[in-house]
Amino acid sequence: MGPHAALGLSSILALVLASELVVRKLERLAKFYGLSEVVIGLTVVSIGTSLPEIASHLVSSVQIVSGLGDSRTISATVLGGNIGSDVVQQTLILGLVVVAVGGFRFSREFLVRGYAPMIGTTLLTLILAWDGMLTRLDGVVLLGVFLLYMSVLYSTRSDIIQETGTNPPSDDPRRDAVISVVALLTVVVSAHVLFRTVEFYVNRTSLEGSLIGVLVLGIGAASPEMSTAIMGVREGAEGISLGTLIGSNITNPLLGIGLGAVISTYHVPRPLIYWDLPMETITAAILLTYLLTKDDVGVFLGRVAGAIGRPETKLKLELVEERHLGRVGAAMLIALYFVYLFGRISYFPTDF
Repeated sequence: MGPHAALGLSSILALVLASELVVRKLERLAKFYGLSEVVIGLTVVSIGTSLPEIASHLVSSVQIVSGLGDSRTISATVLGGNIGSDVVQQTLILGLVVVAVGGFRFSREFLVRGYAPMIGTTLLTLILAWDGMLTRLDGVVLLGVFLLYMSVLYSTRSDIIQETGTNPPSDDPRRDAVISVVALLTVVVSAHVLFRTVEFYVNRTSLEGSLIGVLVLGIGAASPEMSTAIMGVREGAEGISLGTLIGSNITNPLLGIGLGAVISTYHVPRPLIYWDLPMETITAAILLTYLLTKDDVGVFLGRVAGAIGRPETKLKLELVEERHLGRVGAAMLIALYFVYLFGRISYFPTDF
């Protein structure tokens, strides 16, 4: 037990240090080439930090095809880890990052080209999984949508407002690109070691495959995105933080589940269809609605505060900035995550 704990702690340290280096170098590269940090986060970093989920799908699908394990259990575990990672990122981790930075302002362009596609990706996965199977054809559809999204994103990249961080533009882009790749690989390897260490302890329990994936493996798989997002905030590159969290939630199902389904097909556990994927959609839709209607809600509540004789509160509410996610919104996201967990554990403990 002791060696596994030491290995886990070492992997966390490597994860944090490598993530800090990735953010610094990519921020400098983005400034050198005139790219938005959001675009970098939505594409390069989100794909890189999703490699643990992608690798897990590839390994598990090969095991299913080779008959090296029960296909239902393997499917439930890997799908639970993927979807659990997405829920953790868009609720708990995004909430914690907002608390750390004090708030994010979401541009309308980002909501249209980043957040809305994330919700659409979840809905597409739910529709394809509704019959209890993700077939090879379903996998082809997911991969095709991923390629289409990447194409559209890059063709409109100049329209996304560029963020600014504290680091200067790169003075040696080739060197910084190589360092970024090596550091990103270190992030992935460290996350993989952490993922396996967590799995070692979890395997001693009798939990269902998807519940293990959602509760534990999902958090482990989200660790690269979490550390990269936090380091982005520390380095003043909030665009990378935001783009990584949202972009990973697009990459995970489209590329991760898509590749795995093409190789082996998946049995989809009942809780993922009736709870996890719907809740992932609902929590994202709640935040989107909150951001788009926040200004109107503030004016309405301000009138109420004025009517009951609270002029200072009225002024604060009326000055609420539209599409700005502050600590109140972050608290809502964190609360939604624990509501999700409570419902999952209480009402959907078994897979099939």
